[in-house]
Amino acid sequence: MSKYFKISVILSLFLLFTGQVFSQIIAPPKWTIQFSKNELKVGDEVKIIFKAQVPKDWYIYSNDFDPDLGPMLTELELKQSEGFTLVGGLNAINPKKKYDEIWEGEVTYFVGTGTFEQTIKITSEDIKAEGFIGYQMCTDVTGQCIPFEEDFTLTSKAAPAQVSESIEISNTQEEQPITVEVGISEKNEKEIQAEVVEERTYISLDEEEDRGGLLGFMLIAFLAGLAALLTPCVFPMIPMTVTFFTGRAKSRISGIRNAFLYGFSIIAIYTIAGTAVAAIQGPEFANWLSTHWIPNVFFFLIFIFFAFAFLGMFELTLPSGFVNKMDAKADKGGMTGIFFMAFTLVLVSFSCTGPIVGSILISSAGGALLKPILGMFAFSMAFAIPFTLFAVFPEWLNSLPKSGGWLNSVKVVLGFLELALAFKFLSVADQVYHWGLLDRDIYIAIWVVIFALLGFYLLGKIRTKHDDPLDYIGVPRLMLAIITFVFVIYLIPGLWGAPLKALSGYLPPMATHDFNIFENRYAAATTENKLDEVPKYADFLHFPHGIQGYFDYDQALSAAKRTGKPLFIDFTGHGCVNCREMEARVWSDPQVLQRLKEDFVMVALYIDERYELPESEWYTSEYDGKVKSTIGKQNADFQITQFNNNAQPYYVILDHNEELLVKPKAYDTNIQNFVNFLEEAKTEFTRR
Repeated sequence: MSKYFKISVILSLFLLFTGQVFSQIIAPPKWTIQFSKNELKVGDEVKIIFKAQVPKDWYIYSNDFDPDLGPMLTELELKQSEGFTLVGGLNAINPKKKYDEIWEGEVTYFVGTGTFEQTIKITSEDIKAEGFIGYQMCTDVTGQCIPFEEDFTLTSKAAPAQVSESIEISNTQEEQPITVEVGISEKNEKEIQAEVVEERTYISLDEEEDRGGLLGFMLIAFLAGLAALLTPCVFPMIPMTVTFFTGRAKSRISGIRNAFLYGFSIIAIYTIAGTAVAAIQGPEFANWLSTHWIPNVFFFLIFIFFAFAFLGMFELTLPSGFVNKMDAKADKGGMTGIFFMAFTLVLVSFSCTGPIVGSILISSAGGALLKPILGMFAFSMAFAIPFTLFAVFPEWLNSLPKSGGWLNSVKVVLGFLELALAFKFLSVADQVYHWGLLDRDIYIAIWVVIFALLGFYLLGKIRTKHDDPLDYIGVPRLMLAIITFVFVIYLIPGLWGAPLKALSGYLPPMATHDFNIFENRYAAATTENKLDEVPKYADFLHFPHGIQGYFDYDQALSAAKRTGKPLFIDFTGHGCVNCREMEARVWSDPQVLQRLKEDFVMVALYIDERYELPESEWYTSEYDGKVKSTIGKQNADFQITQFNNNAQPYYVILDHNEELLVKPKAYDTNIQNFVNFLEEAKTEFTRR
């Protein structure tokens, strides 16, 4: 929920500035290159240090995760090397880690500064290295990803004795770090500086995104606090609270003061716990906590443990001696007694609130300092308000329903929910480490069974050992049963490959599904609408959702002219996370998919495709004066020179004269906006 809340906030603000961004070239990071030693000798092993200053709000991917996952890894490629040999590969220095739900795996990346090291062994006095660094830079602010290559030439002089090092790119002076700014002409540098000023418009979006995410997270925590009041460990404490405060206050004012002190004590105890978690966990610990198999399997087992307890397998109790000591301090009265009464409430209710509080703290694992603190504050606020009010107005106690079997029913329902959510943690570990234990269809089958049993329990068809006989079903319980069975029916098509978009953040990736009739349907549609010629590069490049199209611009333009349709250009990339998200969330929509298949000639131009073309097809770019020898380099050059843009995803629709039909479109997950984009292009094409 919080992920899509963030995205909606970002997009609503992003659209205000769309016109400013479409015609801009995004500046690459600035690289410096230097040796780890100032004095070099033949026979030494030294490191070449590559350091990138990443622009604000952007990040670059590292090179130490699964290369088949999707994003483009940073790589060092030497075209010419003299005077040294490589020792090992390019090493990333302390990158950040996270589990990416789009790529469905763990990725590493750099924010602010990215550092890589390559160890070499010097073999002669004259040292020369010529090559390039290839990498991908992305931002979550505008949803763009851009592949870059930075060419460099590095020379130095080594001697058997101590000789000062000389590093140069062009006329760089001795013993100075090398600043690499490749592919930026003097004219384009001015354009980039202007673009950077425009890009600062988005700086406030991070603050807005964080604010929206925190508010959404606090709302969930607040609702969790309200739910905790209905647990059988907490609800019976309300009469105890009223008994404790009745007759203790000397006046109405002091009674109200004591009640609020009681509520503030509850909030303080829970919030201090959140502060402790925030103080202990840092970004690296949080990423480890959310992606490593050890904590995820541990949380899975903990949730299973609490689920079995809630379902009645055994009772959870804190050590009686500890609780009795706290209770004795509460009996002393005064402000100290009120605080310990609050502490006793927290301890006694822990067996029911523990898994709920644990869920809040686990979900706050993101390296942010405020998130666990505010989460616990919101939870305890909802938890404390009723107790405070009953302490102020003890006469309200008579209006409460009595404890009984209904509380055990709440406990059992929570047990089923804990059991279902436990598998999310096991799924994360399974995806990151590729165990293959919990494929998508198995995961959905488990949820179908769990929620079906929950529905039968709510209807009284299943009873646990602590349940009272159910003579009739009340309307609230019946409504919950109906909602549960509707959810089960929604899940069932997922067993055969339905996307279940509302649960995309909880389910394993579609690629793990053994049998997918929806993909078979797309395949059938593909065979019914064959193109009139075989697309170039179709043996290793593909469209999603059964869409047929081309991967070469000239071939696609010719096909558009033959068929009398406008040309839809998809500037994309293998490692473009937001390209995949657009395909999954927007292109898969029936009204979008039908238009893409029937109304346009499609061409996907991959910017990061490394396939090297025959030398006869190479050319030198007018933009940066470099030879473009691969499919990706030529596509990137085409996007920059023709549309003055270098970010993906980027969608362009042309007529047969290669003129724009509508303003190009970038990342936007609003389906109706994309439909309007396609319809406007069709209307303009017909008019011309």
